[in-house]
Amino acid sequence: MGKDYYAVLGLEKSASADQIKKAYRKLAIKYHPDKNPDDKQAEERFKSVSEAYAVLSDPDKKRQYDQFGADGFQQRFSQEDIFRNADFGDIFKEFGFGGDDLFSQLFGGRSHGAGCRHSRPQPVKGQDFLMRLTIPFRQAILGGERQITLDSHGTNEQLKVRIPVGVEPGQKLRIAGKGGASPSGGPPGDLLLEILVTPDARFRREGRDLYHTIKIPLSGACLGTSVEVSTLDDVKRVKVKAGTQNGSKIRLRGFGVPGRAGQPAGDLYAIIDIMVPEQLDEKQQKLFEELRETGL
Repeated sequence: MGKDYYAVLGLEKSASADQIKKAYRKLAIKYHPDKNPDDKQAEERFKSVSEAYAVLSDPDKKRQYDQFGADGFQQRFSQEDIFRNADFGDIFKEFGFGGDDLFSQLFGGRSHGAGCRHSRPQPVKGQDFLMRLTIPFRQAILGGERQITLDSHGTNEQLKVRIPVGVEPGQKLRIAGKGGASPSGGPPGDLLLEILVTPDARFRREGRDLYHTIKIPLSGACLGTSVEVSTLDDVKRVKVKAGTQNGSKIRLRGFGVPGRAGQPAGDLYAIIDIMVPEQLDEKQQKLFEELRETGL
């Protein structure tokens, strides 16, 4: 689980560079090992606030942390990467504390801070790219393939993308190696495709279930009837029992989103919409008047 560096320093994400420096100075002085000899808890706290400052005081690292979040940042930066080029000397010199040598001791003998400027750079993964891909409702349910055009470094690359069965709106598909180039000879980033789905005229989706509204006449609701219900691939005739209420649902088990990877198929629900006539002919008017006399 990634670390919330803003919370570690007691700051909001909107904190300025000056506020970040002031917050770190206050906490670093409080927990500095020279003030807390043989206090392991203070030492760990000092390490934690120093790591947060090393990231948030560096504009490039801060930008990547804000962009990718704590977990994404931790996947891209080792501890050595985090402390590379971090400068703590000015903060500690004014209080007479040790600086770079102290970090070398605290973090296992590796060189950090200013001394890291001469260390061998570690490969950093390139930046991930985000692209939105709109697909039809039916393809989101059944899966398939889409061809996309990726504009990479001024050239257009055609990519064939596999859409998994039942992909959710907002889900991101990862295409490895199609992101930005690494600035230090490491692997390229990935392409993240955020899926958008066009609405369907007949169906709506909730999780793995589908919903479809069917209209039935008032007589059918009272006496019972049978109606055709559209599924993704066919039409099913179902019975509507007498006394069915408006808004009730008929379940067609297994006719929703197809099952995959150990997940069962979803269901299709036909939602009953009882049609009340806006106008009655003479015969219907008479019959309804007779029904009203019976209390119906």
